[in-house]
Amino acid sequence: MNVTISLAPVRKTIKVKANQKRAFDIFTSGMGRWWIKGHSINASPQQDVIVEPRAGGRWYERGEDGSECQWGYVIDWDPPRRVVLAWQINSKWRFDPSLVAELEIHFIPEEGGIMTRVELEHRNLDRYGAKAGEMRKSLDSEGGWTGLLQNFIKEVAN
Repeated sequence: MNVTISLAPVRKTIKVKANQKRAFDIFTSGMGRWWIKGHSINASPQQDVIVEPRAGGRWYERGEDGSECQWGYVIDWDPPRRVVLAWQINSKWRFDPSLVAELEIHFIPEEGGIMTRVELEHRNLDRYGAKAGEMRKSLDSEGGWTGLLQNFIKEVAN
């Protein structure tokens, strides 16, 4: 008998002091302001992170020299409620068009709309094969989504 064990997704929930639209906008169109600059897969230092605002749009970083490095693409675009991104960065931290893990983020208004609960799920980590556990640990760490979301909270507060 073969038993398949699926790796649990990385899940994070935070609250930000902003309405749903502002939280969504800063997460998507302002990603370059809160993304950790050292988390770059480009040869040039990271200048910006861009999410093209539509299903099928690119998700990429732009280097200081103007070069671009793909990270994935937009699977679903439902502002200001939800966005789903294809994460195509492999375990060697390089773009891999054959890999598609998913990043789904929900923006839920709370407290009469002055706060927003942000629920993030990074899933399909089994697609990393033998490196799945290592990738999950990295993505779930202080240097991963924990630290990234702390930066996001600070950016929303500005």
